[in-house]
Amino acid sequence: MTIKAKISDTNNAEYYIWGEVCDGWHLLKTPDLSVIQERVPPGAGEVRHFHTKARQYFYVLSGQATLEFNDGEISFGANQGVHVEPGVHHRFKNVGDTDVVFMVISSPSTKGDRENLG
Repeated sequence: MTIKAKISDTNNAEYYIWGEVCDGWHLLKTPDLSVIQERVPPGAGEVRHFHTKARQYFYVLSGQATLEFNDGEISFGANQGVHVEPGVHHRFKNVGDTDVVFMVISSPSTKGDRENLG
């Protein structure tokens, strides 16, 4: 029997830098599912945006994260997660004093499905 499963981690995953100071590792990258581990230093974050098709789940591994929405903010920490439905305007940011390391799981992938709002 041939095992078709593969172990992925930050040592063998596709690495990228975003927002000039944030790190990302594509642990799984398919059209139907994206699993990314990211690191956001204090004071950094992304631009407010939304996805038309993709739903996302943000799960914090360490640090304290804030997700900003049109109607307020949610702060959450290690071992906590937040689900964001398609079409919901949101912005991930780190207002703390330590790095936030988190997973963002998207289905389907957000490739070509992101509208920045500025």
